[in-house]
Amino acid sequence: MRTQILTLSVSLMALAAAAGAEPVISGARISDDVKVLSSDEFAGRGVATPAEDKVVAFVSKAYKDAGLEPGGENGGWTQTVKLRKFQVSDPALSLNLKGQTLPLVQGEDITASTRGALGAVSFTDTPLVFVGYGVTAPERGWDDFKDVDVKGKIIVVLINDPDFYQPDAQTFNGKAMTYYGRWTYKFEEAARKGAAGVMIIHDSAAASYGWNTVKNSWSVAQFDIVRPDPSVASPKLESWISASAAEKIFEAAGLDLNALKIAARSKDFKPVPLDGITLSGGYKVAAEEVVSRNIIGQLKGAKRPDETVFYMAHWDHIGIGSPDADGDAIFNGAVDNATGVAALIELARAFKASGKTPDRTVAFIAVTAEESGLLGSEYYASNPIYPLAKTVGGINMDALNVSGRTRNVEVVGSGQSSLEDDLKTLAAAQDRVLTPDETPEAGYFFRSDHFPLAKRGVPVLYAASGLDMVEGGVTAGRAFDEDYRKNRYHQANDEWSADWDLSGLAEDVALYYQLGAKLANSTVWPQWRETSEFKAARDKTAAARP
Repeated sequence: MRTQILTLSVSLMALAAAAGAEPVISGARISDDVKVLSSDEFAGRGVATPAEDKVVAFVSKAYKDAGLEPGGENGGWTQTVKLRKFQVSDPALSLNLKGQTLPLVQGEDITASTRGALGAVSFTDTPLVFVGYGVTAPERGWDDFKDVDVKGKIIVVLINDPDFYQPDAQTFNGKAMTYYGRWTYKFEEAARKGAAGVMIIHDSAAASYGWNTVKNSWSVAQFDIVRPDPSVASPKLESWISASAAEKIFEAAGLDLNALKIAARSKDFKPVPLDGITLSGGYKVAAEEVVSRNIIGQLKGAKRPDETVFYMAHWDHIGIGSPDADGDAIFNGAVDNATGVAALIELARAFKASGKTPDRTVAFIAVTAEESGLLGSEYYASNPIYPLAKTVGGINMDALNVSGRTRNVEVVGSGQSSLEDDLKTLAAAQDRVLTPDETPEAGYFFRSDHFPLAKRGVPVLYAASGLDMVEGGVTAGRAFDEDYRKNRYHQANDEWSADWDLSGLAEDVALYYQLGAKLANSTVWPQWRETSEFKAARDKTAAARP
């Protein structure tokens, strides 16, 4: 990174001036909070670890110091989130490749985990079958299973959608990922089909992250909401296999993996048994129910307190995992997502500094267990503190920009709601433009905490600094982005740096303040576009509005 942190003060003019104050978004204050939250003392902010208590204490105090009131359960700062933790140990899996044994080394060849078994898991000569992308989408006339019974078998699948490498086919959304492309869907569909397990073939381009990210994310404890029978939602093996391991498997079966990848892009694809290939071995599973917490502060509305505008960011990260080449085992999660939590706190300060009580209630929600599948936000959406029918809309913040100012603001999942129209106007005042999702094929719209609320009809904006840097243009922006994803994302190197340039982050947070303040002091209800798949859910709640 190229410059020292800028103590940037972004004046928020029109709204704040009316109240006789000028709230200031300070990059230095945000940096200070990130430095604490991502320090080794917070041990990577693992869910249901001693570090969680530190996070709750820090964020609650920061909310209080900023002038918020508790917004959680029973007059407190938190909402209880009941989860089940699954810790896999002693994995010993191997493949029988037509008489040849191939041991699968955890972290090198496979990442064996589960959220579908409460005790030890074992496999004995369990057959494998390749099912393409593992998608059942009747509305698209798509069925990768073709009535083939995969109960008790291991299904091998490709990541992303069939359109990824052939976007002009337009059988799904072209280059833009649908939910069918997410690993979460692959595992869910496998459970619905009764499969014993899933092996997702890793592909850095289609997954949008490298093998190190997979290894670090899936070699630690996994979490899910508490279910009476977890096997209904998850198979007993949830795994990724490396590209090299996959090649060995298909070669041993006498199959051309590259040819099958192409065949899987067609509706006519049929499952292909991997004849003579079976899985044996197992692992121990320690399953326990744990309690985590969402952390919530609020500014109660003066005129319409039952109508809520919210800001959201996840506080958790991976915690402590396998040491990297330097021996560092703490995954500090400075960018992902101490930046978002620090922005929540700074936004709370800005609202209080405005000197005006908002007409509507403004909530500041730091959710847990995002890294485990958006579980904190899913729990909140299922058990809302503020009724969803009277929740006006919100802004989600995840992994904010630490590389400097940009000329554009990128909307993830662009084209969804009228919130983008407001953001466009506000961005223009900063001499910035809105641009659509740079990499829709990565499926970021399905990978952050706005999604559980959006699918229930609540308009939520998820935006970030674009890649067109004021200094260096798109070339510099892409270089910063690629460096982060290759060397820091879900790795121990995601640490606070005194060399960050938070000027762009401060501009973004200023936009979020202005947009939230506009919503909080109006009678307007944001609308989904007519083409949005979330509009119908929102329309059902229209009767609850004034």
